Amino acid sequence: MDFANKAIICYTLCMNVFYGLMIPFLGTTLGAACVFFLQKELNKRVQKLLLGFASGVMVAASVWSLIIPSIEQSEAMGKLAFAPAAVGIFLGMAFLFCLDIIIPHLHINATEPEGPHVQLKKTTMLCLAVTLHNIPEGMAVGVVFAGMLAGTSGISLAGAFALSLGIAIQNFPEGAIISMPLAGEGNGKPKSFLFGMLSGIVEPIAALLTILLTSWIVPFLPYLLSFAAGAMLYVVVEELIPEASEGEHSNLGTIGFAFGFILMMILDVALG
Repeated sequence: MDFANKAIICYTLCMNVFYGLMIPFLGTTLGAACVFFLQKELNKRVQKLLLGFASGVMVAASVWSLIIPSIEQSEAMGKLAFAPAAVGIFLGMAFLFCLDIIIPHLHINATEPEGPHVQLKKTTMLCLAVTLHNIPEGMAVGVVFAGMLAGTSGISLAGAFALSLGIAIQNFPEGAIISMPLAGEGNGKPKSFLFGMLSGIVEPIAALLTILLTSWIVPFLPYLLSFAAGAMLYVVVEELIPEASEGEHSNLGTIGFAFGFILMMILDVALG
């Protein structure tokens, strides 16, 4: 293969990775742009439906895109093939638990902030809450693309894009859920859109940093895949499901979860 062909293949691969990292951020950006088209804050029922949907997508992505590949890559360990996945899930949850404690943040519809007591605006606290649970999503995308680039993990480009697309789909309602309340707090629409969009910028950054460490990551890929899964599951159990279930019409959150889970499962199986 001559130099020109190698350069073309390398360029194509780099662009595919770039698109894969930016798709989730695009989902957040499009969701945040809803602030320009909707006059009022999202209806509580719609919020519950969307939060449930996001939960379903994240749980299905954790299982099919992260935990199952982690176990499959550990088959050489025989009956202990579950060990890397179990360790990774535990460490991922512990990591998010620590971030939850040390980063001040305010969840949607909550009145009291969590984390250290600091004097920050409500706008900042809301954005920190969304940014906090965008970190594991970015890591998850970075890990699967790192595995794909390694060529020995069994993760295909289509499978990596399936995860990226699934996270982008669940980022769309998240972008709307964060930007609309900000506008309701008296911020202008452009400022609310900017904050909503920037809450998702941590995803491609976290993904890129993960990919840059590919040469160190590959030997520990089963652990890192399940680590990202554990971090995502922590967000679902700690934040999304409680917010979707509180008060009346909690069944809408359950319906949303079902649709999100099924959609992500279809994407991963069909494209992976």
